[in-house]
Amino acid sequence: MAIQEKNILNRLYFIAGCLFVFGLLVLFKLLTIQFVHGDKYRDLAERRTVKNVVIPANRGNVYAVDGSLLATSIPKYDIRFDALTPSTKTFEENLKPLSDAMARFSGKPVAYYRKELRRARKNKNRYFLLARNIGYSDYIKLRGFPLLRLGAFKGGLIVEQTTKREYPMRGVAQRTIGYERVDKAGNVTRPGIDGAFGVKYLRGKDGKRLKQKIGKGQWKPIVDYNQIEPKDGYDVYTTIDVNIQDIAHHALLEQLEYFEAEHGCVIVMETKTGEIKAISNLGRTTKGTYYEKLNYAVGESHEPGSTFKLMAMVAALDQKVIDTSTVVDTEKGVLSFYGRKVKDSKHGGYGKISAAKAFEVSSNTGLVKLINTAYKSNPKKFVNKLYEMGLNKKLNLPIIGEGVPLITHPSDKKNWDGLDLPWMAFGYGVQLTPMQTLAFYNAIANDGEMVKPQFLKEVREFDKTIVPFEREIINAQVCSKSTAKKMQQIMKNVVEKPHGTAHNIYSPNYSMAGKTGTCQTEYWIESKRYISSFAGYFPAEKPKYSCIVVIHKPDYKKGYYGNTVAAPVFKKIAQKIYRDTPVIDEIEVVETKNDLVEIEYEKFYKIAQVYKTIMPDLKGLPVMDAIALLENMGVKVKINGEGVVKSQSVAKGQKLKRNQVVILEVS
Repeated sequence: MAIQEKNILNRLYFIAGCLFVFGLLVLFKLLTIQFVHGDKYRDLAERRTVKNVVIPANRGNVYAVDGSLLATSIPKYDIRFDALTPSTKTFEENLKPLSDAMARFSGKPVAYYRKELRRARKNKNRYFLLARNIGYSDYIKLRGFPLLRLGAFKGGLIVEQTTKREYPMRGVAQRTIGYERVDKAGNVTRPGIDGAFGVKYLRGKDGKRLKQKIGKGQWKPIVDYNQIEPKDGYDVYTTIDVNIQDIAHHALLEQLEYFEAEHGCVIVMETKTGEIKAISNLGRTTKGTYYEKLNYAVGESHEPGSTFKLMAMVAALDQKVIDTSTVVDTEKGVLSFYGRKVKDSKHGGYGKISAAKAFEVSSNTGLVKLINTAYKSNPKKFVNKLYEMGLNKKLNLPIIGEGVPLITHPSDKKNWDGLDLPWMAFGYGVQLTPMQTLAFYNAIANDGEMVKPQFLKEVREFDKTIVPFEREIINAQVCSKSTAKKMQQIMKNVVEKPHGTAHNIYSPNYSMAGKTGTCQTEYWIESKRYISSFAGYFPAEKPKYSCIVVIHKPDYKKGYYGNTVAAPVFKKIAQKIYRDTPVIDEIEVVETKNDLVEIEYEKFYKIAQVYKTIMPDLKGLPVMDAIALLENMGVKVKINGEGVVKSQSVAKGQKLKRNQVVILEVS
């Protein structure tokens, strides 16, 4: 018995010893946690219950060139209520007036809010939603409601701010202006100007606000202010002219709807500066409506067809392998290369014609024969010239997603074959975006100087200019000035001469120049799919604007040639710009050594021949010259006084009617 008791005691001693050792280990661990790793675990606990939440900065506004708002960030607010924060007395005193105010604000019954607020307090809801996604004025209103006016610590007010990007012009030029796009993974991308200049100028600097976790993934602000205030982004002023944008958008839309085309784009560029005044990209939905689907103007590379004949002609003229008077036999409108045929749209061809006329009538056989004859023994010479003109390079636009041009070089043995040279001559086997094509046409209008397309005028902070955007030259001389002048006349003939492919858009009231383009696309799928285009500029004599219109896959039965599908859009844009924003040179006033003001009024006679329906500015012009000018324009003149014109009854730029009376005040 004694032995048994002794064994039991030994076991008890062992257990007690183990417990003592375990206690020592626990104590040691507690001391270690408290004094050795204490800072680490305190920080971990704090981070799990308290964190700095990013407060997004308002993105800067995007404006048109005249200050019209194109995109802006609007602050939006969610108002929540921590039902445990107010004391019982404060809650009961303010329950009815708060319910009354919320009922007036939302239109819901007073009883609804009394019931829901009591339930929130009973359930210890520290994140009860009162209003979602409200504007700033409503936010200020709610902050003044009973109980909420006491703030976060006494009234339980919780304010969560977000920003929403809005576009006052809605879908107009939206692919160029940009918008926020969120994918399934939550990644945000911004195409257009908003994306291109977002990080550098528009984005601003985010702020921070300290919040505490209150359970169920909900976080409540600890204090009623931001630890770091967000700083708004800069504002950017684009080159877009809202009037020209509206003209271009609706002219394109009307044509797309009529021809039931798949998609299309139009760009209007200021010739001298390269400033983009309008850009519209419209794609067709399954319902037959159109919207800004993709930025086709910047991102879509495709075979340009006959608009590329300008590049081919410029190369050949500049290298002097042909001249405008070089005669070419169009071979009854059909040529064969390795079993493949090149055909003219006119059955039987055009016979023997000059190189200039081959361009004006858009003879495929004419251009192909001219280029192939001149370069077949040395195709590198031709393609090298295209490369020298920069046609194989991107424009390096700031807009994301610029399409890559494709012009195969003869040294590329894998992709070059005997068809490449003749096919290039009329725009097949090469690829350019509409913007790249327009940049070259604009260069010819500029006597050979290629300027970079510009989307921004300046970056501002309030009224202070932070970054001005200057005119940028890509290529000082894509060709000689004499070559450019020759092509300017030929492109003018395309519109003005009866045989020109775009004579259908000719107007005696305003001048235009350009080139039509008709190109088969997806011909391996179906033979009746076309791209119709027109590229050019106006006025023809002293270009102010260049423009390109590209329309993909119009209804074949309604028409598909560039002159019937695309060129009328160009004409409508030019016509309305002439009417609404007349292209008229200012009178040059020069002070002579004798301090006499000499007016170069001879320019008005040239203007009167081109702008027969637009009122010029006659101030400072000798009255007899003003009378002759106006009568030549078909209007009647009444004068008061003698000498030089002091004022006129019809303002500069107004459209004149036949036999309209204009009164001149003379002194």
